[in-house]
Amino acid sequence: MIHSKDLDPHFKLLIAKEPGGENIKKCFSCGTCTAGCPVREITDRYNPRKIIRMALLGMKKEVLSSQFIWLCSSCYTCYERCPQDVRIPELMNAIKNIAVREGYIPSAMKIQIELLSAFGRLLEITEFENDKRKEFGLPLIQGRTEEVKKILKELGLQHEEERGPA
Repeated sequence: MIHSKDLDPHFKLLIAKEPGGENIKKCFSCGTCTAGCPVREITDRYNPRKIIRMALLGMKKEVLSSQFIWLCSSCYTCYERCPQDVRIPELMNAIKNIAVREGYIPSAMKIQIELLSAFGRLLEITEFENDKRKEFGLPLIQGRTEEVKKILKELGLQHEEERGPA
């Protein structure tokens, strides 16, 4: 059951201020986005119309903590069909940006952040790969951890240990 005290009437305004979220209030929940979504063919539980509706109603916690905001493949099928010019992939990115800022980061993304922080890339380059590269006269691959750590820090995504005291 939804209680009005749990709703955030400013949530849609927060989204609208975010790049990509400007047109959220144009959505009138026709469902065209959901009907044509290829992700929906994989999981019928994915429903962009419902996510947008929940956001418009102010269901901030439910939207930001939802695993479904991370499933948009950014294929733009929904946008091409939307009669209201709501750019759903960009809107989903806006919602994801807010989710990350507010600490709603999926565990898979946390693992990727750890890998980026540790190796400067999503995969560790082993001696085997570098030996093969050397064999073929290719330059060795080295992690760019300091650069990546700087970017992660700018994004507010650095490792817990690297954040220091609050």
